[in-house]
Amino acid sequence: MVDKRNSNTSGSLVVKFASIREISILGFLIVFSLVISLINPVFISLDNLYDIALDTAILAIVAVGQMMVILTRGIDISVGAGIGLSGMIVALIIKDTANFNPLLAILIGMIIGAAMGALNGVLIVKGNIPPIIATLGTMNIFRGLTFIINYQINGGQWVGADKLPEAFKNFARGTFLKIPNLILITIIVYLIFYYFLNHTTTGREIYATGSSPESAKIIGINVKKTIFLTYVITGILVGMAGVLWVARYTSAQTDSASGFEFTTITAVILGGVAVAGGSGSIWGVLFGAILIGAINSSLNLIGVSPFWKLAINGGIILVAVIIDAVLARNINKALKERKQI
Repeated sequence: MVDKRNSNTSGSLVVKFASIREISILGFLIVFSLVISLINPVFISLDNLYDIALDTAILAIVAVGQMMVILTRGIDISVGAGIGLSGMIVALIIKDTANFNPLLAILIGMIIGAAMGALNGVLIVKGNIPPIIATLGTMNIFRGLTFIINYQINGGQWVGADKLPEAFKNFARGTFLKIPNLILITIIVYLIFYYFLNHTTTGREIYATGSSPESAKIIGINVKKTIFLTYVITGILVGMAGVLWVARYTSAQTDSASGFEFTTITAVILGGVAVAGGSGSIWGVLFGAILIGAINSSLNLIGVSPFWKLAINGGIILVAVIIDAVLARNINKALKERKQI
């Protein structure tokens, strides 16, 4: 005979762990940082932490969009190519222009990103193409367009720092109230989307769509419209990130952000967003992005080969997915046991 009191206690612990998963990620991040700092004290130097924050900013912004499509049981593997395309187009527009407004450049990038996101949304919603297949196709389209546009307009040459406006380059290095602009933009993005996902009807509909599309339809949610919207929003964030990428690294290259899509997926899964959709916290995603930035920085400081870095990042994805699957299974089991008591 099963002791229901024991099963209820263990089930409560599982559910409680899931509810504080963000704190668990933050705790692991702190422990990880302490361990790496013992190996190489440079890791916790202000300069290195500053670089980690700047490098993580762009990842964190794109991860918000990736989070939303995963919440709806989708995925977007075109984000890396989208960053490359939007960054290249904007760089070609503003090159050799002395005083181009950086905010206008970002706006142009967001418009380009919205168009890319809309294409993904149409293919998935209207074409009924599985998200991974649709975005795989657009990933190659966007990357191909980046090469074609750059070749036709710039002869295939990179748009280097010498071609970019000083105001644009200074924007990425600049600060506002002593806060770096890239970090400030990231903070604003997270505050906006925290409110959007948690305190608006559309945000709750995104969660409901991922939890159960059939139930969402029954209660009157336009599931297709919701899914389409998540891809458009993701595209907007990708377009913004493309411009910030060029400003941060002061160059636009045809292979910019290659493989970045997998990094964003890793950050989202590490952040506790359920692969099956419908569950996840935006703050967990932020901690996941910071953890990825810390891991990449530590590997560079330790001197790990780039080939091993790829393998390690792949291993992180697998571990995160396994943990997510085990936790989801245990939560479902715990909830069933609690209902039976």
